[in-house]
Amino acid sequence: MKKHLSNVLLFAAATAFISCSGTTSNGDEHAGAANGQDTTTYPPVETNKGNADYAPAFDGQTRIAGVKTNTPFEGTVVIEGLKSPWGITELPDGRFLVTEREGTMRIVDVASSTTGEPLAGIPEVDPQGQGGLLGITLDPNFSTNRMVYWVFSEPVEGGNHTAVAKGKLAEDEKSIENATVIYQALPTYDGKLHYGGRIIFDPDGNLFVTTGERSDLETRPQSQDLNSALGKILRITTDGKPAAGNPFEGQSDAKPEIYSYGHRNVQGIAFHPETGDLWNTEFGPRGGDELNLVAAGKNYGWPIITYGIEYSGEVIGTPPIQQQDGLEQPVYYWDPVLSPSGMTFYKGNHIPEWENNLFISGLSSTHIARIVLDGQKVVGEERLLVDKGERFRDVIQGSDHALYAITDAGRLYKIDKK
Repeated sequence: MKKHLSNVLLFAAATAFISCSGTTSNGDEHAGAANGQDTTTYPPVETNKGNADYAPAFDGQTRIAGVKTNTPFEGTVVIEGLKSPWGITELPDGRFLVTEREGTMRIVDVASSTTGEPLAGIPEVDPQGQGGLLGITLDPNFSTNRMVYWVFSEPVEGGNHTAVAKGKLAEDEKSIENATVIYQALPTYDGKLHYGGRIIFDPDGNLFVTTGERSDLETRPQSQDLNSALGKILRITTDGKPAAGNPFEGQSDAKPEIYSYGHRNVQGIAFHPETGDLWNTEFGPRGGDELNLVAAGKNYGWPIITYGIEYSGEVIGTPPIQQQDGLEQPVYYWDPVLSPSGMTFYKGNHIPEWENNLFISGLSSTHIARIVLDGQKVVGEERLLVDKGERFRDVIQGSDHALYAITDAGRLYKIDKK
C-alpha cells in the first residue's frame, strides 16, 4: 500500500519512533525497538478459534505477538452517569465535551467531578439502533471562534442518513448557537444500522467524515458506488463542500467529496502524529474487523473481499474472496472481532513505551487494544482494562498526556501511570 497521499501534510519532520519487536504466529521476526525499549514479546493475545478459516495475505496481518506495558498504569473511573456516550473531545481548559446517543451534548469536568446539563440547540436525531448523536470535534481555532462539529443520524421523510452539523458553543455554555446541517450522506435509507460517525480535522483545516453502508444486503453494494456517500471516508470543507484536491474531483460519475471507498462501517479514524499517515478501523461482519492505512482514491474492498462471514454463519460471496487485485488489504485484522470504535495515537511522556502507539476502543471485546507499529506494519498487540467488563466506545488523549475513554455504560475512564 502507498503512504498517505497528497492533501494531508506531515505533522512533523521526525520519522524515527519507538516500536517493539514482534513474532508472528509462524515465528517470523520483525525489527527491534528504538531507544532501549523493552523488546520482549509474548504469544498472541487472541487464543480463541476464529469464525472463518481464511489465510491472511501476509505474515503478521493477524494474531501478531503480544507485548506488555512495563510502566505501572491504571484505569480509573473519573465520571459516571453519562447516558450512552458516543464521542468525546477536549476543550482548551481541559474539560471535555461529550455526545450522548439520545441526542444530548454536555460538558464534563473531571477536576470537579461534575457533569453539566444537556446543551440546548442540538438538532433532532434518530436514536434507533446504532443511530443518534455520534462523533464530535472542535474547530482548530475554537479558542477564538468556539465552533463545534458533530455527526448524527438525521431523521427525514423516508428514513434517515448520516449528517454533519456545526454550531457555536455559547459563552454561557448552556447551548449550541446557530446549529446548521452542512452535509448529508445520501441516499437516505429507512434503516437503523451502520452510520459510521467519526469526524476529525486534517492539517489543511478540512474535515474527514466516516460513513457506514447501512448494513443491509440491499445497501452493501453502495460501498462500491462512487455516486453514493455510503461506506465511504469523505473529505469536506467546514461549509460541507467537497475539499479541493479530492481524488475524484471533476469526475461526472463520482461524488467529489469521496476520499476512499469500499468501507463497511468506519468508527475509528486518526492521523499518525509523526508521519501524518491516516489510519482507520472498521467493523467487519462476523470476524474480519480491520485496521487500514487510508490513501486517497483507494478501494478497501467491502463487500467484495472480507475476512469475515455472515452472522448466520454463511460465507460472504460465491466463492468467498479475501484478496483481489485492485482492492486494498487491511494492515491488520481481527477474528474473532474486536468491535473497534474510536481510536487515537499516543504522544506524550507519561508512559514513554506508548509513544506513537495506537489505542483502539473495543466494544464486544470489552478492552482497549494497544497496537504497536513499526512503520506501516503491526508488530505487537496488548489488551488493556480487560478486567473492567466495559464496552469502550471512544478513546482520546488529553492535554495532560493521559488517555480518556468513554463506555456505553456511561463511565469516563482516565488511563495513566500510577
